[in-house]
This record gives sequence, structure tokens and C-alpha cells, in this order.
Amino acid sequence: MNSLEEKLNSLVKQAVKALYDIDAADAQIQLQKTRPEFEGNITLVVFPFVKMARKAPAQVAAEIGDWLTANGEGLIARFNAVQGFLNLVIDDVFWVKQLEAIDADAHYGKGERRKANGEQPLMMVEYSSPNTNKPLHLGHVRNNLLGYSIAKIQEANGWKVVKTNIVNDRGIHICKSMLAWLKFGNGETPESSGKKGDHLIGDYYVRFDKEYKAQIAELMAKGMDEETAKREAPLMLEAQEMLRKWEANDPEVRGLWAKMNEWVYAGFDETYQRMGVSFDKIYYESNTYLEGKSEVEKGLASGQFYRREDGSVWADLTKDGLDEKLLLRSDGTSVYMTQDIGTAKLRFQDYPIDKMVYVVGNEQEYHFKVLSILLDRLGFPFGKELVHFSYGMVELPNGKMKSREGTVVDADDLMDKMVEDAKEISKDKVNTLQGITEDEANEIARKVGLGALKYFILKVDPRKNMLFNPAESIDFNGNTGPFIQYTYARIQSVLRKAESLESLKTIETLRSLDSKELGLIQRLCEYPNTVRSAGDDFSPALICNYAYALACDFNSFYHDLSILNEPDAAKRALRLLLAKNVAKVLKSSMELLGIEMPERM
Repeated sequence: MNSLEEKLNSLVKQAVKALYDIDAADAQIQLQKTRPEFEGNITLVVFPFVKMARKAPAQVAAEIGDWLTANGEGLIARFNAVQGFLNLVIDDVFWVKQLEAIDADAHYGKGERRKANGEQPLMMVEYSSPNTNKPLHLGHVRNNLLGYSIAKIQEANGWKVVKTNIVNDRGIHICKSMLAWLKFGNGETPESSGKKGDHLIGDYYVRFDKEYKAQIAELMAKGMDEETAKREAPLMLEAQEMLRKWEANDPEVRGLWAKMNEWVYAGFDETYQRMGVSFDKIYYESNTYLEGKSEVEKGLASGQFYRREDGSVWADLTKDGLDEKLLLRSDGTSVYMTQDIGTAKLRFQDYPIDKMVYVVGNEQEYHFKVLSILLDRLGFPFGKELVHFSYGMVELPNGKMKSREGTVVDADDLMDKMVEDAKEISKDKVNTLQGITEDEANEIARKVGLGALKYFILKVDPRKNMLFNPAESIDFNGNTGPFIQYTYARIQSVLRKAESLESLKTIETLRSLDSKELGLIQRLCEYPNTVRSAGDDFSPALICNYAYALACDFNSFYHDLSILNEPDAAKRALRLLLAKNVAKVLKSSMELLGIEMPERM
């Protein structure tokens, strides 16, 4: 479907060539939406042609307007010129044809992308990146929802996308949970406790911190300073020794680690499935850190890195405007940077990646600057090309979350609450639906509750910190997921009541549109550009804003104009077709956000 902009671009080039013998470049043709105080659908900025035409801006605008009206094959109904701005009113017949073209396009809004060799480019999007010492929390929810939505949006823009996850399944934090379970667990398992595995292990991470703080206090009471007490606390020394044994492949430590991680993985899978996110490939730090250590050793041998007297290995980044970065500790154990080097190497061995995107919070901006530099130094051509999609933190009205203190908002608990709130709020609405079963009502509540959560998080500019308020998110009015879902369900109800869509042939007799009808068609025409912009900016918020605007436009249209009771057959057919395609685009846009749409509410 050729867009209005493409048609006008071609016509304007013809106009300025015929009028002023100007061979206009695409960059000179500036089209924008007409400001609301002027009549028109789209405005041409004529200033780029004024100097060459040697005429006043208003005269150039009027002359181009006259030419387009006479030679535009009925596209331009009329125009008005305001100084150097030509406001064009597009003929209603064009908009009707656009609606019919949207209806005929089963993949409306989706784009294609090909490399010079004709192949589809591949983008890998990494998100989630959990630690196996605790369950997923609210921060992980924003990460997962952003990562999954970005992947869906990039697929809609023609990329082949591989969704990936790196599980941080080794290191001192994991050893803390393992040690606490050994000391205080009495053999407790998910089966014996009735807890999800990730929740069970998270409890022992909190228990470690509690006991560790008690030991620090005890040592300080004996006269030791705080920093020394933190280093010398018996629990911390034992955890560090457990990490050394793990890296030395101690069979007992490795066996315990494998058993406890399996509990966590089962819990993660359950949470991911419920959240509606998925991965095409999962990497594990335990399998990638040795690759990273190997690359660091190579860099050390080639002079890229250096070893300090204590045996630790460092990279000097001062010439890059940064500082020095630890790569291997003095005891030979690795750090996150080491793991990320190894993971990047393996990923580019596994896939022909054209763009690598890391969805990680903005507190890690320094980390990814360093990673890019180190990969480049190590000779990996993709080092400079990696993209850190940096997003802001999510907080609650009562402040920040701290995992080790057990003050996080658990992802499972949050989803439970959202569904329960949706069930309570929609109880009266659902009860008015005829023939609905309890299971169907529960399914509606699930879609609405999770839709509210996802939309509230994704509608915020991802680069900003946000405050999550569950009560605001579940509202059926305003800029919320339930409002858009309810609009979709309302349209489905209208379409069910219409025994069948009116014959489209009746629309051919329609020569004029109501302003509400025109506004809806114009909004539908904006969808492909919105998807493209959301892909360019890595911003699900643009999709949210669009879906909300479209839902508002439809509800205004629905309030002012009759659909099923419209006596004019052509208008009735047009309005049903409009309703059908608003629903189609609402569903398509919400799918890009990972949000399901209930057919009834």
C-alpha cells in the first residue's frame, strides 16, 4: 500500500519541476501533519523552494497548491496557503480506498528488511539475566516486558530476532544461598515446603544476609572496624571458600549447586510462562565464564591487560577516558565482565548476528561502555557495534527494593495481586455477560490484570525511572491497558451483533466522510510509521501512545455516530469496516506489547 506521503512526495517533485524547473531531493520535501487550527490533513513546507522560485513564500504555496489540485488525479480536494505552508485537504474518496487497503492487508503495519545479499538481518536481544539466588522481582518484570516487546517490535520491522537470556548461575551470591541452605535448611526442598524453588532459595539468600549482619555486629562489638568485620566474618569467608571449591570443580559443591539451581530454573520457567515472555536461546554463566577467562589470558599475553602484584588482572582504560577495570580477582576467580566477554564470543559463534542488543538497566551503562572497548581490544569486530538498551529503574510508592533484605516485590506475588484486583473490579461487568462460565470470567481477569501490569510499565518512556502504582494501572478509564482492552471488546460486541459485514460495494457510493470517520482512518494510516519509529527508537511506549490515541478516537466516534442503527447502507458498511479494522490494529499493537485481548469484558 503506497502511503499518502509517498504519493505526495512524487506529486510535489513533479509540481516544482513543472513550475520552477527544480529537481527536488527527498530531503527538500517536508510533509507534516496539519496543525489543528487550520483546515487540512497534511502540510507541505515550501520554504526549500522559495529561493530557487524567486517568489514570495505565500505565492509559491498557492502555485504548488493549484498545480496539485489540477494534476493530482483527484487526490487534493482543496488547499489553503499560510505564508510558506501549504495545507492540503485530501479527498474523502482517497481515505475510503486507504481503509479498504488496510482491511485487505493481513499483515498491516509489518515491514520487510533485507541485507545487500538479500538475506534477512539478524538481531539478538538479551533480557532478563536473573541470578539463581533469588526469585524474579518487579525490576525483572520491567526488564522482561521491555525485552520481549522490543523483540516483537523489531520482528514487525523485518528483523529476524533471537531472544536470549544469560542466567547468572555462579558466583559469590549463589554461594551465599547455598551456604545458608546447608547451615540452616535441614534438608528443606520445594516439595517438602510447598514453595516454588526460586522462592525457597531466595529465602536462604535473605537468611544469609541476616546471619552475616549479626556476625559483623558481634565482631565490631569486640573492637573490630566495620570494613574488617565485613571481610573477616566467618560466613563470608566460608562463602568465598565455597566459590573457590566450585571453580575447582569440587564434586560435593558442584552437586549441591546443580540440585539447587534446578529448583530455581523450574520456578523461573513457571514465572516466565505466566508473564508471557519466552527465549529462543538460554546461556549460562557457568558455561561462558571459562571462555571469558581464556580471552582475558590471551589479552594478558598480548599486552592488552596487566597483572598486579596480588595476582589480579586489570585493563587500563584511562586512555579511553575511563578508569582501570578488574577482570580476574587475585585468587583467579572471574567477575561479571569476564563472563560477558565469553558470552559475547559464544553468541557470535552460534549466530550470524548483525546487531546485538543488551536490555539492561541504566546503572550498568559504565559496564557496557567497558565491555564494548574490551571486545574491540580483543579483536572482536562486533565490539563497537553492540547496543546497550539502557532503561530506568522501577520503584514503588514506598521506595526502592533490596533483595538481600527481603524487601523486594516478588513478580509472582505482583501478578497474583493484579489478577485478583482485575477480578474484583470487573466482577460487576463480567456478571452482566450472558452465559459466561466461572472459568471464562477467571480467564478474562487474567488477561485484564496482566494487561494492566504490562501496559502501565511499557507506556512510560523506557529511559526514565518510573513509579509503579498497581491501583492506577487497573483503571478501566484513562491511559491504561484495561481501557484499550475494553475498547477492543466493545468493538467485538458490535461486530457480533452485525450478522455479517455489509457488502463493501455499497461503500463505493460514499463520496463524503464525517470528521470522526476521517479522523479514525487517518489514525489507522499512522500505524506503520508508528511501528517503524518504535523500532528505530527501541520504544514500546510509542506503541502504547498510539494504541491509546486510537482507542480514544474510536470511543469518540462510537459516542457520536450510530453504527448498527445507521439507516444509510453505505455509511453503515463503512462504519462496520472501520470498527473491524480499529479492532485489528488495536490487537496488532497490543501483541507487540505482549498483551492479550479479551473478546468479551
